[in-house]
Amino acid sequence: MKTLVIMPTFNEAQSLAETVRNLFANVSDVDLLIVDDASPDGTGRIADSIAAEDNRVSVAHREAKGGLGGAYVDGFERAAKLGYDFVVEMDADGSHRGVDLPKLLDLAETHDLVIGSRYVKGGGSHGWSLHRKLISRLGNFYTSFILGANIKDITAGFRVYRLSFLLPLLNGSAAHGYAFQVELAWKARQAGGRIVEVPILFEERAHGSSKMSSAIVREALWLTTKWGLRRVFKPRP
Repeated sequence: MKTLVIMPTFNEAQSLAETVRNLFANVSDVDLLIVDDASPDGTGRIADSIAAEDNRVSVAHREAKGGLGGAYVDGFERAAKLGYDFVVEMDADGSHRGVDLPKLLDLAETHDLVIGSRYVKGGGSHGWSLHRKLISRLGNFYTSFILGANIKDITAGFRVYRLSFLLPLLNGSAAHGYAFQVELAWKARQAGGRIVEVPILFEERAHGSSKMSSAIVREALWLTTKWGLRRVFKPRP
C-alpha cells in the first residue's frame, strides 16, 4: 500500500514543521508532498529544508496562489506518475491530527474514499465557537441533502482516496476552492464508490489565519445549489 500524503500550503511557516513532525510520529511509512503556492512568508523555504533532511518528503513549488483544488490536482497527477496506490489530503495548519491518520489508512484498502469526519459518532472539533459549529453543521447538512450524497461531513478536507478510483473523477471538475472537496465526494458517491466516514477531532489552528474567504463560501454555495438543482430536475430517461 504505497501512500502519498499531499499537503497544500500558503503562508503556513509557523505551523508546517510541527505538522510534519506530528504526521511522521504517528505514521512513518508514508511519503509526503508539500505543494506550496509561492507563500510570501517563506513556507516554501521551510518545506525545502524539511525535504533536504528527510527523503520521504518532496516539495512542489507553484508560481502563484492557485487555489486548493489546483494544488491537490497537481499532487494527484504527480502521485499517479510515481505509482502510488493511495493519496491522503491533509491540511498543513495542524487542524488534521497525525494521530487520527492510522484510523483512516486502516480502512483504505477496503474502500475507495475514507473521510475523516467531525460529524459521525466519536468525531468533533476543538477550539470552535458555537456559531462556527452551527454554520458548519448546517452547511454540511444542506450540501449533502441537496446533492443526495448521504455524507455527514461532505466538506471535510482530511481524506484518503484510492488513486485509481479518484483519477477519473477529476475530469470536468468545476470547483477551485473548498467546493472542490464537496465536488469530489459527490462524484465519488455518483460513481458508486465505497465510502466510509471515520471519526476525527478537528483542531482549530494555533498559528496563522484561515484561508476561508467570502468568495470561497459564495463559490461553494453557488456550485452546490446548481449541482443539486440539476440533480433534482434532471430529465428522466
